Amino acid sequence: MIELPVISEESTKRKKPDWLRVKLPIGKEYANVRKLVDEHKLHTICESGNCPNMGECWGAGTATFMILGNVCTRSCSFCAVATGRPPEYDTDEPRRVAEAIRLMKVKHAVITSVNRDELKDKGAEIWYQTVVETKKLSPETTIETLIPDVKASWDALYRMISAGQEVVSHNMETVASLYRRVRPQAKYDRSLEQIKLTKAYGKRTKTGIMLGLGEKQEEVHQAMDDLVAHGCDILTLGQYLQPTKRHIEVAEFIHPEQFAAYREEGLRRGLKYVESGPLVRSSYHAERHVNV
Repeated sequence: MIELPVISEESTKRKKPDWLRVKLPIGKEYANVRKLVDEHKLHTICESGNCPNMGECWGAGTATFMILGNVCTRSCSFCAVATGRPPEYDTDEPRRVAEAIRLMKVKHAVITSVNRDELKDKGAEIWYQTVVETKKLSPETTIETLIPDVKASWDALYRMISAGQEVVSHNMETVASLYRRVRPQAKYDRSLEQIKLTKAYGKRTKTGIMLGLGEKQEEVHQAMDDLVAHGCDILTLGQYLQPTKRHIEVAEFIHPEQFAAYREEGLRRGLKYVESGPLVRSSYHAERHVNV
């Protein structure tokens, strides 16, 4: 088990810069999404991951659905999702998610999940059925699936990505040197290989990296080169925000101008699309990534 760094009183009270302030979630559309999520007993990464864009996205009538429960088998030091031994998964979940997407009249749906390492197929069948059911009820809806690390279970990967989704995303989360601290149960090269195989299967590929964890600029540039070499089309870059005192602390707040510079650098190095900004998250403006 990786020992998390000691979080000082000074670091936990560090004031966020003005560019990280967000509006509180309000409005009719937000209330409608809130009602549908509750009625269908669904989980969203918007809530479980403490996403700062929840008000904006829900206010626009969109949400990122999280399947296979809300307890993860991984213990990443950045993530607000609960970790532990998950309960038995719900085989009716694909139908309920698809029905909620239909009722919301979503044009582009994003679906993600916790890691389910204890399952032989890593949850691949539920993934497959969720996309199939959604396409059945909402044939005009485009879908992005933000899938977990399958620990090189490539048969599970192919099942997950064979259901007709337009975009397949798998987040690298950070640069290679920080994996042991940030993603202790993952491997940098293995995630790159997963993206490479997804691209070879014929899918539009996407990943996300958090900044402000202590990475160096040259390491971000190297990650971009690695992603291009492994067939990644789309990269999102956003500011890491410490969800609780138990999680790894913020090393630096990256200025918006630096995010803009990273965007230009990523495009120069061969990425097809880069969404880069302090409040950018994996599914932020995801509808833009379908046809790039």
